Amino acid sequence: MFAIAGVPGRSLTFKQVAQAAHAGQGLSPGQEPGLWARHNYRAAGQAFPFRTHVAVVEVDLETGQVSIIRYLAVDDAGTVINPLLVEGQVHGGFAQGIGAALLEEIGYDEDGQLLSGSLLDYAMPRAADLPACKLAHTVTPSPNNPLGAKGVGEAGTVAAPAAIANAVLDALAPFGLTHLDIPLTAPKIWTAIRSAHSEGRG
Repeated sequence: MFAIAGVPGRSLTFKQVAQAAHAGQGLSPGQEPGLWARHNYRAAGQAFPFRTHVAVVEVDLETGQVSIIRYLAVDDAGTVINPLLVEGQVHGGFAQGIGAALLEEIGYDEDGQLLSGSLLDYAMPRAADLPACKLAHTVTPSPNNPLGAKGVGEAGTVAAPAAIANAVLDALAPFGLTHLDIPLTAPKIWTAIRSAHSEGRG
């Protein structure tokens, strides 16, 4: 609302003001119809979110298949303006992160020809691949903008691959495995376990 200070009975809604401006009502000579506003804002600094994600996994030693048993995520996006939207962003990023960690492999043949150029060959997470994710939030307002808000859009995509990969490598520690490149597909893990067995590890 636009209102006159001290006169609450005299006010107009934003919609009414915009309609009047567009129609050219009450304009001074030389003024053109329309309503414009421009403001430049420069933040005092960047607002970085932070997070902690933890995955609990099981690895089938016969197949190399990884199952996510439990997943917990604590994110700090500063002042949360829209809680439902933030939750959706974290869930969506978590799903993308699972894909990056376990499924989405880009393959090429010896001549450099892409082998995973369609969704028939490029595995993406399905609903059945996504476990329940327990979410929590801490709130540390950013001092660098008036709202105290921070970004949250890439929260899950950044944290999930690292959390899952660390959990898988922890499960494979008895085999002396300390590093595997993501995605941690079942064939890749199976091959790594067999190689460790052949070398007398695990």
